[in-house]
Amino acid sequence: MSNAAQVLSAPKATAPLIDWAEEIRPRLVSRAEEAERLRQLPAATIAEAREAGFFRMFAPRLWGGSGADLASFLDVVRVLARGCASSAWTLSFLANHAWILARFGRELQEELLSRDGYALCSAPLAPTGKAIQVEGGFRVTGRWEWASGVMHADWTMVTCMLPDGAAPVCCVLPLSDVTIADVWRTSGMLGTGSNTVVADDVFVPTHRSLDADLLKLDPPGAALHPEPTLCYPMSATLAIVAATPALGAAEQALEDFTGRMRQKLMAFSGGAMQGQQPSIHLRLGAAAAKIKAARLVWRDCIDTLEKLGPQGGAMALSERAEVRLGAAAVVKFSSEAIDELCAAAGASAYFLSSPLQRALRDVQMMRGHVVFDWDRTTQIIGRVKLDLPTTPADML
Repeated sequence: MSNAAQVLSAPKATAPLIDWAEEIRPRLVSRAEEAERLRQLPAATIAEAREAGFFRMFAPRLWGGSGADLASFLDVVRVLARGCASSAWTLSFLANHAWILARFGRELQEELLSRDGYALCSAPLAPTGKAIQVEGGFRVTGRWEWASGVMHADWTMVTCMLPDGAAPVCCVLPLSDVTIADVWRTSGMLGTGSNTVVADDVFVPTHRSLDADLLKLDPPGAALHPEPTLCYPMSATLAIVAATPALGAAEQALEDFTGRMRQKLMAFSGGAMQGQQPSIHLRLGAAAAKIKAARLVWRDCIDTLEKLGPQGGAMALSERAEVRLGAAAVVKFSSEAIDELCAAAGASAYFLSSPLQRALRDVQMMRGHVVFDWDRTTQIIGRVKLDLPTTPADML
């Protein structure tokens, strides 16, 4: 039977999801404090995303997903981030992880994706666990940090080292087989609930595992799907997905700051508006320039992946490195823009109810992610440009 004949009934169209993102955005703003207090997204946010079909958006059509292109998916994520960066990060990762699961073999896809068109799965992919090959699969032990979305997931995907020095293996485990260590007490991105996954000698059948190198560059599951996005290099794609909430947060911070400066009176000024001060104009202009630069780089990364991503593992290392650099630049420029705005916003902008201070904390936290470490990223790009060898730790 052809792939087309196996496609389930047509899912919801992707176009209305932009409208849904705009419609839910005020509610994400109003729930942001609750998300920080809970240290995970409110149940209502997950329920609304599920009902809207967002978790199907980037999943393949074979199982009932929408099979959206990357640009459409990230446009929705960017709008969500204007409401709450933690929400956009968590929702986008849960949706994007269905795309990763579709890179595994058919048996895993049927098990996890065929019922709803997606599965809610966290993916702390740093290879900080160990696997021992046994009959029928692997026995897995380890701890994996930064499991964004795990508080809402049914599955988790982890990477393990093998004792014989072979390529790491990615394993998918039901959440019932692991323990969640409640460690997520941070200054920013609190709502992502990025706790630690712990496994102790858990059996993983072979069909729920895949060589990590194949998963990143030449996934066997891509052959099942007509959508070219399933071939896109995983590391580059994940980098620009993860950078998108920073851009949305910065765009909203610029809007919030501009509105604030139109209304805020200066203390001891006899009623003068703060927005009349030249220093405010300078800060506002500088932030606007950085956000425009971030937006242009972001769009260029998307265009590069949509043009070259279908080549899969044949996509040039230099092009994958350029996307990695671009994603880090999006976060850097967005963070610097928010810094500019908060430096001039006044002390009252730092009340915990203020979206400006939350954007500052959230994007600074994103900037600390290993993929967005500017010094490390630029060093990697310099080595690539000089044709020097790279390592798996460079995540290209």
